[in-house]
Amino acid sequence: MPKTANQPDIVLICTDQQRYDTIAALGASHMDTPNIDRLAQHGVTFTQCHVTAPSCVPCRASLFSGYYPHTNGVLANGQPWSRTWVSELAAVGYQTVNIGKMHTIPYDAPAGFSERFVVENKDRFMEGRWYFDEWDKALAAHGLKKQQRVDYRKRPDYKDRLGAFTWDMPEHLHSDVFVGGMVEWWLETKPVDKPLFLVVGFPGPHPPYDPTPEYAEKYMARDVPLPEVTEEEIAGLPAPFVEKRHHDVEVDHDSVSWKLNPTRDELHRLRAYYYANVEMIDREVGEILDALEKRGRMDNTIIIFTSDHGDCLGDHGLSQKWAPYDEVTRVPLIISAPKRFTGGRSVDQMVQLFDLGPTILEWAGVTPDSSFEAVSLNPALEGDDFEGRTHVFCEQGGDVNLTGANFLTMVRSETHKLVHFRGMDCGQMFDLVADPKEVRNLWDDPGSAAIKASLLTVLMEWHIDSAVQTRDARKRVVAPMALA
Repeated sequence: MPKTANQPDIVLICTDQQRYDTIAALGASHMDTPNIDRLAQHGVTFTQCHVTAPSCVPCRASLFSGYYPHTNGVLANGQPWSRTWVSELAAVGYQTVNIGKMHTIPYDAPAGFSERFVVENKDRFMEGRWYFDEWDKALAAHGLKKQQRVDYRKRPDYKDRLGAFTWDMPEHLHSDVFVGGMVEWWLETKPVDKPLFLVVGFPGPHPPYDPTPEYAEKYMARDVPLPEVTEEEIAGLPAPFVEKRHHDVEVDHDSVSWKLNPTRDELHRLRAYYYANVEMIDREVGEILDALEKRGRMDNTIIIFTSDHGDCLGDHGLSQKWAPYDEVTRVPLIISAPKRFTGGRSVDQMVQLFDLGPTILEWAGVTPDSSFEAVSLNPALEGDDFEGRTHVFCEQGGDVNLTGANFLTMVRSETHKLVHFRGMDCGQMFDLVADPKEVRNLWDDPGSAAIKASLLTVLMEWHIDSAVQTRDARKRVVAPMALA
């Protein structure tokens, strides 16, 4: 029998490619984010939340399955996935709705939702290029098509923009404004007859970095943090990331034509436009919060704000994601429900983004599958003893932007990080206490050999534990997910 008594409405707001250091309440003084700040002020912030994969599809498949990428079989972008724990919420009486980016493959798979309004990547170029989502249809209804790579390439300054372009069409048709508006329309239109699980997927600040002109001008006039990359750091990059740097110069993924040595002005524009896009999303978050207030159920609503991964934005000489530096793996995670959880708190223990799965299921009265590799965050939210994770892990298969390695694995403790490349002698290791910006690679440092060996042992034991814990789940879950 479905459960409905006292089940909270649950709203998961997930941006795409948003770094931790983009929210004023989390220490980003260069940002204006009053609405997300409001969530942090009244909510619980997890300051060390790390993703399980440094790119969109494997991270989201992991988040909505409860398993690491090597368990659910989704290791890179473009790989099929659609089976989720969302169906378990529907089974206990929830109205399950997704508006915006979810990045299932195929894009329009039900994925456990009763309603989906799909908005995908801003600049789809190969896979799914001719799939028409809700945003494509809205633009077409106005006699328009979205700004995209084929048009950006015609600009004489294309290679100098590093993916930063203003949105010059009507503001309400900007992808993030469009998603926000659709969410508000749905909330204002649909009757309240079931508990609600709503996933809002903003396409930004994923590139192209495309704020409207007034937001771009605001941040162009500001001093914003810029990457500081030395020749020594570039010389110490492992071979796969050296290849990635050159690949990103030769191939313009997501309308980002990269440079090996961008100028300070070019980097300033890149970051200013990225930050401006974040503030645009913040404004939409505020509109969504207002629409939720009008429904009259906020006393029994839990709001989650997070992102699927970050963006190097030139740090370490790199573009976008795929490399598991903290700028990519560490994401904002704020959970706000003042009537349920004491707000204004920070949880500093390490957690993983996919830990949201069992956490959400428990709110709905569902017991998470015992084979889940994700663990509930509810003890931390409820103020009970919470040790967090001693290590967090991140995995990535070979991908369109990661052509120099077919699989990488990251293990991170509170003090050290190690990145292992399958079948290769090179790797990375960082002392996060002495070198928090991850600049000095200690992989070949004789004095760090014992710590390196210890972290490699942690990786081995993690895989062994995973194989045993998920042996039955892989039989019943992974094969259908991979073939969906």
